[in-house]
Amino acid sequence: MTETFEKVEDIEIRLLLEALYHRYHYDFRSYAMSSIRRRLRQAREQLGFATISAMQERVLHHPEMLDDMLRFLTVQVSEMFRDPSYFAAIREKVVPHLRTYPSLKIWIAGCSSGEELYSFVILFREEGLEERTLFYATDINPEALAQAEAGIYDIERVRLFTENHLDSGGKGSLSDYYTTGYNRCILDKSLRRNVVFSDHSLVTDQVFGEMQLVSCRNVMIYFDRDLQDRAVGLFRDTLPRNGFLGLGSKETLRFSTHADGFREFVRDEKIYQRIGS
Repeated sequence: MTETFEKVEDIEIRLLLEALYHRYHYDFRSYAMSSIRRRLRQAREQLGFATISAMQERVLHHPEMLDDMLRFLTVQVSEMFRDPSYFAAIREKVVPHLRTYPSLKIWIAGCSSGEELYSFVILFREEGLEERTLFYATDINPEALAQAEAGIYDIERVRLFTENHLDSGGKGSLSDYYTTGYNRCILDKSLRRNVVFSDHSLVTDQVFGEMQLVSCRNVMIYFDRDLQDRAVGLFRDTLPRNGFLGLGSKETLRFSTHADGFREFVRDEKIYQRIGS
């Protein structure tokens, strides 16, 4: 009985993903099935639907429900200076190379609600590179992009942000970059002056310029193998020779057909450098 239910549920899921693609042009069809199944079960329970088919009917005929679906289907879990050793490696190993460029373009792919973006902006300000850098922050979720652009976070998260900043080699105090009020941490608007926020899908969109650094962390773990390969191909195309790519701690280029375009630069932190032309 359980096996039959799961087979039916998988059919419902595939039909829902097709509906989202053809109705709204959001393509989750190449995301890892186990992850999608878990998220849609959560959505069904929390939104009060008896079946995933019922959710499909609602989202097809009621566009206002799309935001609810995207909230469950896109991962919005982040923190400032998450994995401090990664940012320490960027500061100590990558930044010296970036200093040689007269201008820089940095792409935070899958920026979620903006914590990683602001971590980079603060790091680059502390290292004297912010003024010559343009930051591109992209995500497929418009609600997440709006949160990122607002730069407002719950005050109880600040302690962790502060510890991470310190552990990453941060200079000065993180409190220099925000004010507080109404149980919120409000990042200084000057941190957004060199930032371009834009919707972009690693599933369907192409590259949009040459970048010296791409950071795409804990995004590809939710893709199937073919989609992971497509994303790495995009990063390879957007990076010049000697450009840098940073991935999440559980991600790798090992199985990508584009792996020969990179070398390990900081192995433990999953930072790669583009080789070749």
